[in-house]
Amino acid sequence: MLLSDVFDKRLILPDLKSSTKEAVFAELIEAIAAVHPEFDRKEMFSVIQERENKMNTEIVPGVAIPHGCYRGTNKVIGAIGISKAGVNYDALRREQIHFVFLILMGEASREKHLNVLNRILSLINSGALASIGNAESTQEVYDILFRFR
Repeated sequence: MLLSDVFDKRLILPDLKSSTKEAVFAELIEAIAAVHPEFDRKEMFSVIQERENKMNTEIVPGVAIPHGCYRGTNKVIGAIGISKAGVNYDALRREQIHFVFLILMGEASREKHLNVLNRILSLINSGALASIGNAESTQEVYDILFRFR
């Protein structure tokens, strides 16, 4: 599964407006709802917030992967938010988050989401985040994602 299969080009936000974790969740969920109007915004937010309340989803300094099981889909769907200024994520390290990979998966897609998490970790370990952070368009970000199989 390619990351470009999970993160639709329309769901890449290269200039997040929000500066807090909850506001970023809302901004990314709003983008998902614009592409998938059949999805319930409140339920998506609740699923993400519930998971976040169990354990902070910052995985490495500067990167968070909020995720949750959403019954409104049978696939893995994601949105990416990039913040040059940084997001106050209330992370243990108290560092700003600059990359947020929000993932929703259907019950039948739980195993696939592990594959997606692995691909994101490969992307992080490859050093590609610097290229993503410097990208000037959603197409550039999408092209970088396309390389991660």
